[in-house]
Amino acid sequence: MITATDVELRAGARLLVSGATFRVGRGDRVGLVGRNGAGKTTLTRVLSGETQPAGGSVTSDGPVGYLPQDPRTGDLQQSAIARVLSARGLDAVVAKMRAAEEEMAGDDPAVRARAMDRYAKLEARFTAAGGYGAEAEAHRIAANLNLPERVLAQPLGTLSGGQRRRVELARILFSDAEVLLLDEPTNHLDADSIVWLRDHLKTYSGGLVVISHDVGLLDAVVTKVFHLDANRSQLDVYNVGWKLYLDQRRIDEERRKRERANAEKKAGTLMAQADKMRAKATKAVAAQNMAKRAEKLVAGLEDVRQADRVAKLRFPSPAPCGRTPLTAEHLSKSYGSLEIFTGVDLAIDKGSKVVVLGLNGAGKTTLLRLLGGVETPDTGAVVPGHGLRLGYYAQEHETIDVARSVLENMRSAAPDLDDTGVRSVLGSFLFIGDDVHKPAGVLSGGEKTRLALAMLVVSAANVLLLDEPTNNLDPASREEVLDALRRYEGAVVLVTHDEGAVHALEPERVVLLPDGQEDLWSPEYAELVSLA
Repeated sequence: MITATDVELRAGARLLVSGATFRVGRGDRVGLVGRNGAGKTTLTRVLSGETQPAGGSVTSDGPVGYLPQDPRTGDLQQSAIARVLSARGLDAVVAKMRAAEEEMAGDDPAVRARAMDRYAKLEARFTAAGGYGAEAEAHRIAANLNLPERVLAQPLGTLSGGQRRRVELARILFSDAEVLLLDEPTNHLDADSIVWLRDHLKTYSGGLVVISHDVGLLDAVVTKVFHLDANRSQLDVYNVGWKLYLDQRRIDEERRKRERANAEKKAGTLMAQADKMRAKATKAVAAQNMAKRAEKLVAGLEDVRQADRVAKLRFPSPAPCGRTPLTAEHLSKSYGSLEIFTGVDLAIDKGSKVVVLGLNGAGKTTLLRLLGGVETPDTGAVVPGHGLRLGYYAQEHETIDVARSVLENMRSAAPDLDDTGVRSVLGSFLFIGDDVHKPAGVLSGGEKTRLALAMLVVSAANVLLLDEPTNNLDPASREEVLDALRRYEGAVVLVTHDEGAVHALEPERVVLLPDGQEDLWSPEYAELVSLA
């Protein structure tokens, strides 16, 4: 399992955690919680062995499976099922067996004989590694994550961001890992897949550390909670389930407040008495001792948890534009032989609010990428109207240059803003001091979300394309995004599984993919949001 001893984590010069000591043993199901930027992703990367802690040590005595928030690993030419099978080294064996099968079907007797001999040896290796039962297990896991055979046969490079993440989740769950580290595993899952994942993790016999803002998942799965307190740079371990953790944490905070209030009252009394005694030379030493005692009373207390800081978000005042700033005509898109959608027409009027719905893989993200000019349609065209200023929030954060710093990304998004203005906006999104010099590639999913939103704020966009803007956010930050949606006066095209985001937007129209059917919004469509 995993043992951490006196671990210290830092983000640049900023201390995230100090003196963290804990163990994740077999059967432990840990919920790792804390506000965005507290160090959750940093800690899981350290536990996985991807990075080293600033201090202390982490050891593991078995294989560890790590699902990051933005998995972009793997050969893009490899099929999705081969990627899943690679978790147990089966992909290479299966590929060689398929090649041997082709040679066995040939006309040359000598080639056939060699292929049959090679196939027998490969099949023995395949059987020793779990064989056809393991392959069936991989397909079963993938199917439960809404990855049908059609998708599993496709190269990774043709899949959407959500499909690629589900492939990586299937790969981790299929692996022989004795500890799973899952960072926001329910992102991009539909309602049925989330229910299946909860049930699967409840019965997982190894160790589990999960970061999630899905309260239902935490309540159903975790038996322990590790809370990263950003204000105290401390990791608190609660050996209880989710609901008991919430109760215990509330009780702990109330106890700390009472103890501090009592101690500060006594210290105040002592200091007042010491001030009176200082006036007399004969009692100067006694006064000094009394003041020291008052200081010790307060210094020995546990810190009271301060309210978490939250990014203050307001989308930009939209720049002036014509009546219809964005139009899409007869859009179609395919990847290889796979047709995503065809004949999609869309007119985005000034200030209009549109939701795009469809099952995973129906092309929702692809449509936004076409509208945003990130990809080119196979047929049709995206036509900018008069005064169009486009703002695109990508769920995989492609608008962020991971090789550049936070500050450099913001400067490119707002070239007309001076350094003070850029730093002011970043400060409102909780990027303070040396944080602005961090490479964007090392940011957590929540921090990347905040940076991408900050880049939107300075864009003066009059049409926002928002692809899952509430993913990876803690509840307080999510509420800020929802409030910003309510207040924004420009046009919005929204893709989301978050019913709260749709309610905040108050859409007028809905586009249903892959058919491209457009309809007026009605409450009946709200039921499809979390299912799509």
